Amino acid sequence: MASIGQIVEQTAGSEVLKRARQRAVLVPDCMVEAKRIANTVIAGWHGRRKRGIGENFWQFRPYADGESFSRIDWRRSARDDHMYIRDREWEAAHTVWLWADMSPSMMYKSTLASVSKESRALVLMLALAEILARSGERIGCPGIMEPVSARNAAERLAAAIMHAPLTEGLPDTRMIRGASDIVLIGDFLDDADRVMQRITPLARRGLRGHVVEVADPAEETFPYTGRTEFTDPETGEKLTSGRAETLREDYQQAYLARRDTMSDQLRRMGWSFTHNRTDRLASEALVAVHMHLSGMPPAAIRSAG
Repeated sequence: MASIGQIVEQTAGSEVLKRARQRAVLVPDCMVEAKRIANTVIAGWHGRRKRGIGENFWQFRPYADGESFSRIDWRRSARDDHMYIRDREWEAAHTVWLWADMSPSMMYKSTLASVSKESRALVLMLALAEILARSGERIGCPGIMEPVSARNAAERLAAAIMHAPLTEGLPDTRMIRGASDIVLIGDFLDDADRVMQRITPLARRGLRGHVVEVADPAEETFPYTGRTEFTDPETGEKLTSGRAETLREDYQQAYLARRDTMSDQLRRMGWSFTHNRTDRLASEALVAVHMHLSGMPPAAIRSAG
């Protein structure tokens, strides 16, 4: 027992317990917000539909040279001077793995933002789970929840997150088998090359990936002036600057260079990259990721953004 007047630093165990409790309290509110955003985004959409083997009608499309005449819908074609193919909808469920970074740096929230990075990441993950579950997809979370195909997949994921142990860094993906999509949501503040060393093997295994970078506006604009003490939330290391404003230009160049390097490398290997600030709408990132998952061309996604 500590003597009276002695300051006792928190043990690693108590800090982990504190963070776990904070996350557990945060999740229910994030689930409510995720459902609200999902309902807004999904209005008028039809999921990740595509033509293939199935029983349900999807669309009529013009006949193309070389296609089998047996697929022509003669009744529809009789209405005008063109021949039409009757497409059916692909019914096989796809597996989408969702992961959100819960490391200490994600707990940051400046006065310029309405929510923390952790809250935004959870909302994006749960809202995406809600939309995909409605589309009949299988939803999983590496190391937290095995893939499930159910209307309440988002609620099940939220419950699993509340009771999952805290981990740092990118998730263990050894349990992922076969062709799948994986969505990684975090601030990715590590060196770009270090992040890519973890991501590149996933692409080589055939995973289609989508990275969502969540950023606080203060991390981009660096609004600090005068004597300022900066603390690394991961290591606890401190840096004191007598005139913080003199660091702004160099800081912003380094910060944006890290993002540009990572996004360029991701796109070269066929992955998508989406950026979302916590002073912007979560729905902006959600729409972009959903369109990437749906296989829409980049030009259409840029136009929607």
